[in-house]
Amino acid sequence: MSDDSLPSPLTARTAAVIPAAGRGVRLGPGAPKALRTLNGTPILIHAVRALAASRAVSLVVVVAPPDGAAEVKSLLDAHALPERTDFAVVPGGDSRQESVRLGLDAIPPDYDIVLVHDAARPLVPVDTVDAVIEAVRDGAPAVVPALPLADTVKEVEPAATPGDPEPVLSTPERARLRAVQTPQGFDRAILVRAHETVTGEVTDDAGMVERLGQRVVAVPGHEEAFKVTRPLDLVLAEAVLARRRLNDGF
Repeated sequence: MSDDSLPSPLTARTAAVIPAAGRGVRLGPGAPKALRTLNGTPILIHAVRALAASRAVSLVVVVAPPDGAAEVKSLLDAHALPERTDFAVVPGGDSRQESVRLGLDAIPPDYDIVLVHDAARPLVPVDTVDAVIEAVRDGAPAVVPALPLADTVKEVEPAATPGDPEPVLSTPERARLRAVQTPQGFDRAILVRAHETVTGEVTDDAGMVERLGQRVVAVPGHEEAFKVTRPLDLVLAEAVLARRRLNDGF
């Protein structure tokens, strides 16, 4: 699809898909990662509110664990969410890619822009969400929020045994590298085509669009849009929330 065939900024409607069907093993045993609490509220609810905070997002589809759709629906019903936004819950699949596709299938046909957001990124600021949507409206088929890397990066030969020394192969130029976050934004038709045609190992939806030969652009990400993956991330997320409460005066 050419840029000329993308929807008009005046008519484009935006929906968000939040795949939340993973178990989150790196946070340890227990509830799925998205259902762990942050400041007493499930991480998933924080992520849903973060996407719904954008006035451009009129539908949020949460993709639940295959056997947990009713539980997630009850969770959403139990928490205050913006009344101007519609919410839906669908059961997910065995992989993230399958879960995103099932979320896409649940979006009505009159939505032209789709965001895909990690449930484990509960604190993404609304300005970042809006910047992604704006870039898609301006004609980009796919958009990712991204941050420059603070650390030098090395390409290594992975060790056969975890923990063993790994030979360094090269040092990529750091200025050309970015750490990619979510939400990632897409022209809906292109994302659907990517999910219909791209197979094999993929780490994000933008990578699938790249394989179609479509243009992917990066907009500035935000340091608070980090992924809550390990126990220390929960500590950092609590600190961010505490600072926000202090700044907001409550």
